[in-house]
Amino acid sequence: MAQAAAQGLPLVVIGGGFIGLEVAATARKKGLPVTVLEAAPRLLGRVLAPVLSDWYAALHTRHGVELVLNAQISAIETTAGQASAVLLADGQRLPCGLVLLGVGVTANDALARAAGLATDRGIVVDDCSRTSDARIVAAGDCSARRLPDGSLLRLESVQNATEQGRSAAAALLGQTRPFTATPWFWSDQYDCKLQMAGLSAGADEWAVRGDMAGSNFSVYHFRSGRLLAVDSVNSAKDHLLARKLMDAGVLPTPAQAADTAFDLVGLLKA
Repeated sequence: MAQAAAQGLPLVVIGGGFIGLEVAATARKKGLPVTVLEAAPRLLGRVLAPVLSDWYAALHTRHGVELVLNAQISAIETTAGQASAVLLADGQRLPCGLVLLGVGVTANDALARAAGLATDRGIVVDDCSRTSDARIVAAGDCSARRLPDGSLLRLESVQNATEQGRSAAAALLGQTRPFTATPWFWSDQYDCKLQMAGLSAGADEWAVRGDMAGSNFSVYHFRSGRLLAVDSVNSAKDHLLARKLMDAGVLPTPAQAADTAFDLVGLLKA
């Protein structure tokens, strides 16, 4: 990136997820021209509510990032072994000095499969990080935790790796230390810190608490009226409270979440 910045050449980011957008924000702060190519119709569509996807698109646009949604890439041109342009299916040619590919990862469970362990897009573990062979444990991005309903959950986060590691260590010592805390994540882009608590997949209703124009707010995700997750922007208090509420199983309604006059802390006290 330093070389491209020195030459004033654009950076093309393929993938409008967290990795791609964080790199795009850093590059813009260094004065580098940036284009983000996203195959989906909105940024961060797999993890954010539409209203928050739109907010992040506006944030990056304000900082000078060129966004191309529904992008289909046909080729990457190279000159002297270095990327020099990205070609799109619609005929656009985007000259560049650097290309970043941020389109997700696949869990490397080859060693586990060779050892005869259960795998399913990751090494299958229970809530104590034990694999199908109780003498072997697995933790981190390569593992897929079996949930009570039988589904599998693979998380790519620091918190998950840390807590699973603790559960795994306890299991090896013959102790039971299940990891059941509410998942949480974060992302820093420009001067905005996004903190996420819970998993929003399957949400069918959203409530905004605070002022999105003032860059200090939270988006509450609900499914059938039940809180699934909370995404907070520059609102650490909201984030910490959301984790406490979900860990305790004390969940506000959509109307309560949207009403800034309603005391959410009071739900815990009650």
